[in-house]
Amino acid sequence: MKPIVFIVCTLLIATSLHHAPMAAADNPPPRVVIAANGHEFALALPTGKSGRHIFHPWGFNYGNKGRLIEDFWQTHWSTVARDFKNMRALGANVVRVHLQFGKFMRGPHTANATSLALLTKLLKLAQTNHLYLDLTGLACYRPADTPAWYNALDDHHRWAAQQAFWRAVAHTCSHSHMVFCYDLVNEPLVPAGSRKPGQWRSGSSFGGYDFLQYIALHQGKLSRPALAAQWIDRMTVAIRSQDKHTLITVGLLPWVHDWGWLSGFEPKVIAPHVSFISVHIYPSSKRPNDAITALRKCAVGKPIVIEETFPLSCGARQEERFLLQSRKFACGWLGHYDGLTLRDYAKLQQQGNLSMAEAIYQSWQKLFVKLKPRFVKQN
Repeated sequence: MKPIVFIVCTLLIATSLHHAPMAAADNPPPRVVIAANGHEFALALPTGKSGRHIFHPWGFNYGNKGRLIEDFWQTHWSTVARDFKNMRALGANVVRVHLQFGKFMRGPHTANATSLALLTKLLKLAQTNHLYLDLTGLACYRPADTPAWYNALDDHHRWAAQQAFWRAVAHTCSHSHMVFCYDLVNEPLVPAGSRKPGQWRSGSSFGGYDFLQYIALHQGKLSRPALAAQWIDRMTVAIRSQDKHTLITVGLLPWVHDWGWLSGFEPKVIAPHVSFISVHIYPSSKRPNDAITALRKCAVGKPIVIEETFPLSCGARQEERFLLQSRKFACGWLGHYDGLTLRDYAKLQQQGNLSMAEAIYQSWQKLFVKLKPRFVKQN
């Protein structure tokens, strides 16, 4: 697969810190934990019941018509509620939600009470629909939504602001079992040397969004993988000050032929610092073997979730082959959802109004429904 495809093919998906956390339900759902074998996930059963049930994440990255959730969840909550119900009906058990830093933080140390209240509401919606959340944070996908003060911070103060974000989010979620994991950031990059002040974005715009960002502007004396591990540890300290249990990961760019780990985040180095490995892999029809090779590079002794995959650069048949082969290494899989269901796509197709993008979503959902019985272990 061409390196540029890996960089830009992340699909367009389209208070103070003392905000009260979500109240625990009388009969909370089981928490997702690492299974005893260390290579997959399990549901921790309530006290008094023996054993643990194996859990295979199977779901979607959430968006609606190319929009970010903060674009509409305050004014059109019914859209979120409908989409969660539909994703569950399609067979999902996990939904990945991307939280924008600029929507959750009013300042370097002050969180947005309105956004945290909506996050609490989302936790309740997730519980109602029996969907666990992959909460991916620190997103700066739309440059216009990223505060100028945030981009002006140096490495030390930016890390501190990021810790404040994660303390606020983890505090809000600490009493809910509906969070499958905290994904510290989507597709981070480590600088090689130094970058100019404020140059946090990758500059890789895709449909008006930049899905990648640098974790620092200065590499310093550490190796790039060591700096990545140090950053993970700082974010983890912030989360664990509020939430001692929920799993932690990072959404990684994959290994790329001839480029290696261009992001600086190497699984074998960061593995001791995360609960499991998350990687984003989109198979390419031009280099059909690269996807499984990239996945194999993530086999470092921790559970692996393919947190993003989709027939974006290949057909549904090749995507299916990759998914079936991936079971040798991965134990979780997330595609994409954009607000329509198979019934909606079928109606558009009958009317002759199905766009190319919608046809790709349709092919994915058909594959998603078809493969679920083979990918999600029934207990």
